[in-house]
Amino acid sequence: MMIRPISLPAHGLLVLLLGLMAGFFGTYTLNVAPAMLTLDGATYAQVQSEFNRHVRHATFFACFFGPVPAGLLALLGSARQRPGWWWLLALVTLAYGLGIVLFTRQVNLPLNFLTESWTPATLPADWAQVRDAWNRANAWRSALSLVLFAAGLASLAWRLNGARHDADGGTR
Repeated sequence: MMIRPISLPAHGLLVLLLGLMAGFFGTYTLNVAPAMLTLDGATYAQVQSEFNRHVRHATFFACFFGPVPAGLLALLGSARQRPGWWWLLALVTLAYGLGIVLFTRQVNLPLNFLTESWTPATLPADWAQVRDAWNRANAWRSALSLVLFAAGLASLAWRLNGARHDADGGTR
């Protein structure tokens, strides 16, 4: 199968991207969000909108969307054997696609578009509740990203340990 040689590097890339995204979401949740709580509504709206606009670039998109195709490439290369690590990796890839990508599309992006529509003159009375909803959604992504990074790393270690064990004449 042509995809098999790419499977292990794709698995490693998936883990790297999961770690980067866990760090990205975690940094915002643990550092930026608490600082943003000190801002008045007009300043918050301006700063949050700038954050949203400045992550719209190729590197962020590659890191954000990359875990799904990297996970699929890693899975396809070993789909015939389907050892234990394969199922964990499948769960990680599916959970990232649904719990991060789809969740972001359904929850965070509508809130982003809402805050980007605000001006100091059109700041809604409930702006703080919108901010808090966005922060809760990002905290969810932070926690899930960290769990998925750990699970992705565990699946890679399991895979590499199984390959080493097989090379020594053992069984999986």
